[in-house]
Amino acid sequence: MTKKKAFITGITGMVGSHLADYLLEQTDWEIFGLCRWRSPLDNLSHHIARINRRDRLHLVYGDLRDSDSINEAVRLTQPDYVFHLAAQSYPKTSFTAPLDTYETNIQGTSRVLEALRQYKQEAVVHVCASSEVFGRVPKEKLPINEECGFHPASPYAISKVGTDLVGRFYAEAYGMKVMTTRMFTHTGPRRGDVFAESTFAKQIAMIEQGMIPPVIKVGNLESLRTFADVRDAVRAYYMLVTVKPVGGEYYNIGGTYTCTVRAMLDHLISLSARRQDITVEIDPERLRPIDADLQVPDTSKFERHTGWKPQITFEQTMQDLLDYWRRRVAGGSQFLTR
Repeated sequence: MTKKKAFITGITGMVGSHLADYLLEQTDWEIFGLCRWRSPLDNLSHHIARINRRDRLHLVYGDLRDSDSINEAVRLTQPDYVFHLAAQSYPKTSFTAPLDTYETNIQGTSRVLEALRQYKQEAVVHVCASSEVFGRVPKEKLPINEECGFHPASPYAISKVGTDLVGRFYAEAYGMKVMTTRMFTHTGPRRGDVFAESTFAKQIAMIEQGMIPPVIKVGNLESLRTFADVRDAVRAYYMLVTVKPVGGEYYNIGGTYTCTVRAMLDHLISLSARRQDITVEIDPERLRPIDADLQVPDTSKFERHTGWKPQITFEQTMQDLLDYWRRRVAGGSQFLTR
């Protein structure tokens, strides 16, 4: 029997690389990952030998901003399952580069789905939107369910509203099996250092190595977040496309541990032997003009449909994230203090 094929856009990112890990371990699928020719391969470094051998993991070069490359990637790979994860994913950057964000996230999603409509319309497709679509939610609407209104608080969030709606449109207009997810905060090893919990962990690791003074630079610490582990997230994505997938459906996915960004930072600091020395300082450059400050999900719809539940504790996620940065910093590389 012919093996199933999965196509992951954004395979070199945190989520894409963890999804590749999961699929390699849990399935016999052939996995094709879309990446730009200049994309760093750090997150896939443990798979380079496998890629070189063409052993179930293959890189396909393309760019969401280039229709020809997307069409060719889909035509060549003919995927059974598609995980569209690639995006301009940093909310703060979207304030200074909104058009780039819209082009990559909205039009890029359209290009992927249009290529699938032409060359593999029967594929089961996951389009990754974001909990940021809900934006500024009043307290009386917590926890946030799928029918909560959109009130995006950044150009990134606006772009993910577009991503969400484009995905649902292709399901409804063309009968494609496209599902969208609004994933709430998810983190763990390989998290980009521009995101709050990861920059905190990186700064702690640099402080422990004596690379920077014992001062952690922070932005808004009062936002409320519900944290999930990236490894639970990719298991959810696998279940999304394999457990009774229904085209046009949309789901909230997220963890169960809710706390302020300040409490998360305090926990990370508590894991360091330098905790008594560390102070915290507000860095105005880390503040967004407006912030989605109440991000607490109701994930019952997805859990009822698939049986998924998060398994990895907040404490384990934070420990693994900090240890990831300790290993990288101890390796002798130089890092920006962002």
